Amino acid sequence: MAAKKRILIVDDDQIIRDSLCEFLRLEGFECTGAAGFHPALTELEKQPYHLVLTDVNMPEVDGFELLRVIRKRYPQVVTIVITGYGTIESAVEAIKIGAYDYLTKPIVDDEIRILVKRALEQQALIQENRNLKEQLRNQYGLNNIIGHDFKMLKVFDLVEAVADSKATVLITGQSGTGKSLIARSIHNRCDRCDKPFVELSCGALPETLLESELFGHVKGSFTGAVSNKEGKFLTADGGTLFLDEINSATPRLQLKLLRVLQERQFEPVGSNETQTVDVRVILASNQDLKKEVQAGRFREDLYYRINVVTIELPPLALRASDIPLLAENFLRRMCQKHGKEKTGFALEAIKCLEQYPWPGNVRELENVVERAVVLGRRSQIGLEDLPEHILEEARREEAAGFMPQSLREALEEPEKRILENALRQNNWNRQATAEMLQINRTTLYKKLKRYGLDADPMARSAVRG
Repeated sequence: MAAKKRILIVDDDQIIRDSLCEFLRLEGFECTGAAGFHPALTELEKQPYHLVLTDVNMPEVDGFELLRVIRKRYPQVVTIVITGYGTIESAVEAIKIGAYDYLTKPIVDDEIRILVKRALEQQALIQENRNLKEQLRNQYGLNNIIGHDFKMLKVFDLVEAVADSKATVLITGQSGTGKSLIARSIHNRCDRCDKPFVELSCGALPETLLESELFGHVKGSFTGAVSNKEGKFLTADGGTLFLDEINSATPRLQLKLLRVLQERQFEPVGSNETQTVDVRVILASNQDLKKEVQAGRFREDLYYRINVVTIELPPLALRASDIPLLAENFLRRMCQKHGKEKTGFALEAIKCLEQYPWPGNVRELENVVERAVVLGRRSQIGLEDLPEHILEEARREEAAGFMPQSLREALEEPEKRILENALRQNNWNRQATAEMLQINRTTLYKKLKRYGLDADPMARSAVRG
């Protein structure tokens, strides 16, 4: 049985307060009365309410101040104001403050019945919107970006450091490395997280359409402009605008971007009216912009304007130690998405994934895992579930007997195995492990953190299971 909706009636007139409470209780709501501003705040602190009906004219503190407090402290609560015949103007003012609607005295039963129903529907939409935003934050939060490689740990530190600033951020890296995820993580960790996050790929549209998408246009400004259109900069006002593939922007568009980044002002296509916005801009490029500047394809002044904080995402081939973690994470997600049950990867399948160079980076790995989940017939993902081109690459690497990598990277896996075996032999006692390996505890702690071995062994065992 669904819980009753809670309604708070705020009115200094006890007769009106009691009659409204009685009527709404008969309509199936849980209703409480409050004689004024301070009793109302006491009730709101005691338990959550879905709807507040408040009189405008009350002694000591009026209904306007109550509306302001509710809007600030309890944004999920919908409010309706009650006013006398001669104070419609004040009711309209209350709506500007944040009230959903108003009722005039004397209150008619059918009128309040319909209005309360509509207001509660509005409250349900507000709550649904909040839930969806929370799901997005969880989905795109930094905790959901997988990586124990030291290169990714540096990325995480930069995201944490830059999130609450207003600095323009440039994210660089090959296609498929997760630039959009990092941009969303920055937005979700800053004070603009409740405002819009708007994303646009500059390489997906021709120049004429891209300019209109960014800055909007007015009716008749070009063929096909049959009405006014709001651009992405205006849509993202107060929030974050993420411009991907900024390297593909034309010289004309680069000039307009330089101005809007410096002044936060622009004119829609075909208009002389200047628009001013408050937007945090995050940009991404899959090309080396410094080389693009040297080649004359990218404005030098724009490059230095956007190169305030740069976050460089490493290709997956340079963080091979993260491949098992990423593969297991994608496996869980794809099993849930497609309603499949898989116990994990066979050892030879993981080894094969680690040997592949991943030109499509993390996005390609995700697609490979999804394919294996959909087509695989066994409970475990094996070599037979991987695409032929990945198996062929593994065979070539095995025949060559050598993977192109730095000496440091080549030594990482053996060092990690030695550390893990030593920990197990000493029952995860770090002091004993350090003595066995003849290194000091500080060095041991750093290495354990680097390889993701610093977590509680029972927790890690649960994750692997």
